[in-house]
Amino acid sequence: MNISTKERHMYAVAGATGRVGSATTRHLLAEGAEVRVLVRNPERVEEWNRQGAEARVVDLGDRAAVREAITGCDGLFVLLPFDLTVDDLDTYADAVTRSVAGAVADSGIPHVVMLSSGGADLPGGTGPIAGMHRMEEALRATGTVLTALRSGHFQEKVGDLLAAAREGVYPVFASSADVLVPMVATRDLGATAARALLSPDATSTSIDVRGPAYSEREVAGILGAALERDLDVIVLPEDAWAPSLIDAGFRPHVAESLAELYRADERGLLAPRGDRVVGVDTPIEATIAALIAA
Repeated sequence: MNISTKERHMYAVAGATGRVGSATTRHLLAEGAEVRVLVRNPERVEEWNRQGAEARVVDLGDRAAVREAITGCDGLFVLLPFDLTVDDLDTYADAVTRSVAGAVADSGIPHVVMLSSGGADLPGGTGPIAGMHRMEEALRATGTVLTALRSGHFQEKVGDLLAAAREGVYPVFASSADVLVPMVATRDLGATAARALLSPDATSTSIDVRGPAYSEREVAGILGAALERDLDVIVLPEDAWAPSLIDAGFRPHVAESLAELYRADERGLLAPRGDRVVGVDTPIEATIAALIAA
């Protein structure tokens, strides 16, 4: 249902150049909402302005700039960017959290939708997800109504494996390639985030977003068919996870954090434990086709 001119509200969207943020923005614009996008790259401003959004160049680490951008808005979509270039992931996550939570408190914005993750209810042992736990806690402490969207695996993670797949290899960072795992398309996360902004809950809540389930072997088969070649599914032992990521170009501390994330997944620490579940249904075939086309 489109919003009438009289009822139009303004929503701020951080990370609008990313997959989930851009999908959130497009859904809000399609519903007739006014959208102010927060981007880091000045070159993306005109692109969003042409699409009907108001674009501002804002660094999430700049509390004053974030406060100015979100003041007067009815809701904010925000996420904790995963920056692979920083020297310390925890220090970076905490700095962004202080800035964003401070700006939310300063502005008095009534509702925040945060892209979080399964496992964000736990304080540690989950690699980079621990930073999302701290961000959830900090946002709740501001007094805003927080909607935490806790996703599991992104379908788009297949994109990170395209180069290897084109060489005929599909690596699996788990103990088995045959366990069914729910996987969410980022387009569905954007739609869910937009709906949450347009129809906010009265109190803070956490929502587990669940997509169709596939095993890694099934994904490899679908990807191989799309690439028109057979893929060799290689299940990497746990002690090879961090070294393999380092060999792939990740910095050691990032590789260790991701390895901890994979271990947490193996132990069931990322299982859904939110207040309710929202099911989404984009098949991974559609996501893989889009990744290859891009």
